[in-house]
Amino acid sequence: MVQNNRVAIVTGASRSKGIGTAICHALAADGIDVFFTHFRSYDSSVEGNGEEPEWPELLAKQLRAYGVRAEQMSLDLSFEDASVDLLDEVEKRLGTASILVHNATYQSETNFRTLDGSVLDHYYQVNNRGPILLSTAFAKRFEKAFPSGGDGRILFLVSGGPDPNNLAYIATKGAVKALTYPLAVGLASLGITVNSVDPGPTDSGWINNDLRDQLLPLFPKGRIGKPEDAAKLIRFLSSSEADWITGQTIHSDGGFLGK
Repeated sequence: MVQNNRVAIVTGASRSKGIGTAICHALAADGIDVFFTHFRSYDSSVEGNGEEPEWPELLAKQLRAYGVRAEQMSLDLSFEDASVDLLDEVEKRLGTASILVHNATYQSETNFRTLDGSVLDHYYQVNNRGPILLSTAFAKRFEKAFPSGGDGRILFLVSGGPDPNNLAYIATKGAVKALTYPLAVGLASLGITVNSVDPGPTDSGWINNDLRDQLLPLFPKGRIGKPEDAAKLIRFLSSSEADWITGQTIHSDGGFLGK
């Protein structure tokens, strides 16, 4: 591990098996200080997640073992002042962040019979409004802290596919994909790259045996995606070696055939 004094924000690291947790570990292993958020009241309700009331501080302790600083806070991205509250806490505890990873998300089954305005509004607040406002606020603070330009990163976790029972989720994630390219163009002069990562179905605790049997034949490499698979790509895109990659939506799904 090489200490490099960069600070990363990772949203949605609430569970030991989650993609957010794997990303935190990957960045800390590169010597990057990590500030992660969690939202227990939602995440513990998702099937297969269980209750881990001490998890946030346990993860922070694990990350500090890499020799980096690690802090955390509970955050509901649907709140009006969520972006300001988060960035204020990060600056107070670790300093100005140069990496922002949007992993937090809201998901529940919605099809053409169950989708209504109130459900769609909540999806929008968490999956679109929150990340967009956090990204623009992050960029403004980055510009102020690094007026001559820097080595910044904004990374979105996205999804897609033909699942008719995930209409609102796929629609709101599609909006983030559409945002990626123009936001990358707008922030390029500041030295901030913007990319999206689609990890495909990932075994982060929500896949039961029946679903596993359905998904496995769709992975030509013979296994379902693991959180570490997405984290490896996020780690690379956060590094200096990836400073020429921006405005892209990259699939890291082992060739998943169910798109």
